[in-house]
Amino acid sequence: MLHGKTVAVVVPAYNEESQIAMVIETMPQYVDRIIIVNDKSKDNMASVVEGLIKKSGQVTLPEREEVEDNIYNRAEIVARQVDEAEVSLFNPFKIFNDNDTDRLVLINHTENGGVGAAISTGYKWCKDHDIDCTAVMAGDGQMDPSELEGICLPVVKDGIDYVKGNRLIHRSARLVIPAIRYFGNSILSILTKLASGYWHVSDTQTGYTAIGIDAMKSIRLYNIYRSYGMPNDMLVKLNMAFCTLKEVPIKPIYDVGEQSKMKIFKVIPRISWLLIKSFFKRLWIKYLVKDFHPLFLLYNMSFILFGFATYYAWKIWVVSLDSSREVNELTVMAFMFLFISGLQSIFFAMWMDMQDNERLYKS
Repeated sequence: MLHGKTVAVVVPAYNEESQIAMVIETMPQYVDRIIIVNDKSKDNMASVVEGLIKKSGQVTLPEREEVEDNIYNRAEIVARQVDEAEVSLFNPFKIFNDNDTDRLVLINHTENGGVGAAISTGYKWCKDHDIDCTAVMAGDGQMDPSELEGICLPVVKDGIDYVKGNRLIHRSARLVIPAIRYFGNSILSILTKLASGYWHVSDTQTGYTAIGIDAMKSIRLYNIYRSYGMPNDMLVKLNMAFCTLKEVPIKPIYDVGEQSKMKIFKVIPRISWLLIKSFFKRLWIKYLVKDFHPLFLLYNMSFILFGFATYYAWKIWVVSLDSSREVNELTVMAFMFLFISGLQSIFFAMWMDMQDNERLYKS
């Protein structure tokens, strides 16, 4: 436990036979549960973890409080019934050692689901066991266990909902992080700021995170994006749930024996499309359904204005191709008016978006 709060670490892993033991054996003692989610690996990783379960020791955690079934607690009763029923919506899995005493827990996916699916499965286990703070560490050893406490403390001490490590502010970031990854991270970070509403977040792609129990309960864990866009999708979902966010500095770590499974040129277009859809989803759900805000009107007004501006731009282009015709001045003026008005609307909307979400980002 850490400052009287239970701590678990979810380790999504796929074909990490050579690395997983190091991750488990270097886990700090204050970690109450280590949840290894084996995403249907093709190597012998599961056997390695099974052999370490007895060595990892036993723990005794507080039992989950029973909720008295009365008229005042119906909402909580219904929520727990939903928690029990939603298991069928997750990637299919089996828990190897389903008991309440093993510190090391192995969950095996029966179908390969992706890193996001593995994390959501681990989150599900931790939510069902009322873990106060749940961190995520990769199974390839790229995350320094000595930095785990810094990731978890804002959750257990300050009540922050979600904490992300930030590798980009380290003085050696440009030297250590591969150039192609640094470039990809920069592009996706810009899009994620716009889509998620967390305008101050910097290192959107890091998977070294910690989340509080209330934040886990506020989102649909089974609906988390299942592949490498999971960190981006997670931010959008947390923002729509009005969850607070904090970044803490961590070291960029590479060349520790890991083998990257991410194809950057395939991932960027896929995640970019995810973020475009997520932006509109956040706009409608957060700023219309949940809490009406003028920026909803400003954003949509800018889209309408840009649509009409595009029409007049097309007319100007078609006429300009015909040397026998002259472009109508009114058409040019209409285009300029609509385009400039659209820019003003979208810039005002973005400014209001930044102001509204300032309260959710904690420094």
